[in-house]
Amino acid sequence: MTKVGVSGAAGRMGRLTAETIAYATGFELVAAFDPGAAGESAGGLEISDTPEVMMDADVVVEFTTPDVVMENLRRWHTMGRHAVVGTSGFGEERLAEVDSFWIEGGGRCLIVPNFSIGAVVMMRLAELAAPHFDAAEVIEMHHDRKADAPSGTAFATAERIARAAGGQKREVASKELVVGARGAVVDGVPVHAVRLPGLVAHQAVMLGGLGETLTIRHDTTDRGAFMPGVVLAIRKVADLPMPVTVGLDALLGI
Repeated sequence: MTKVGVSGAAGRMGRLTAETIAYATGFELVAAFDPGAAGESAGGLEISDTPEVMMDADVVVEFTTPDVVMENLRRWHTMGRHAVVGTSGFGEERLAEVDSFWIEGGGRCLIVPNFSIGAVVMMRLAELAAPHFDAAEVIEMHHDRKADAPSGTAFATAERIARAAGGQKREVASKELVVGARGAVVDGVPVHAVRLPGLVAHQAVMLGGLGETLTIRHDTTDRGAFMPGVVLAIRKVADLPMPVTVGLDALLGI
């Protein structure tokens, strides 16, 4: 029986994770932590504002915000817990910081840009296609309550495209008549972020070459789509060979 704690338990993903774990075979939900929601309930547990509640957990699932996630991860490492991280905002700098303090002797840390199995496959397909096209752009679309842009999935996708393709080739580097018209740039790959009511989580990767384009798109229409990936991550995190791992790819064999 794996004992699980949820950090950020009052958020949308945190609550859904707590409810899923409370009824999943082989798991026991033992802690719910969220300083801004002490006394509320998640997955049948009272939410605590004391991080020490995680001492009862084998695995901490981290669904907080980019401004507090690093402090929390330092806590969980000090406690010797395994951590599964769904918080956005992990670029190269933050990953390097986690690598610097999450060292051997503690638990394992799995940082997941996207828990959707379909999204992980989409990212891998984009990486495979990138060397065969001149250029690529990423368009990510999320609900209007998402705090950060671009999404962690879009950021990771652009990084993987850049590594696989080795560069972008365009006839003209268009001059922006309005700042931001061409989006942000991650390792040379343009990334565009859309925020609208009614969306959940969506991403398209467009690749272009001589006389053709390829679009790889994934759509999440319900947050329940993330739960199989969350459950898989919790089951497998303790068996990971390295102190810090990024993405579900290794767990899926892709």
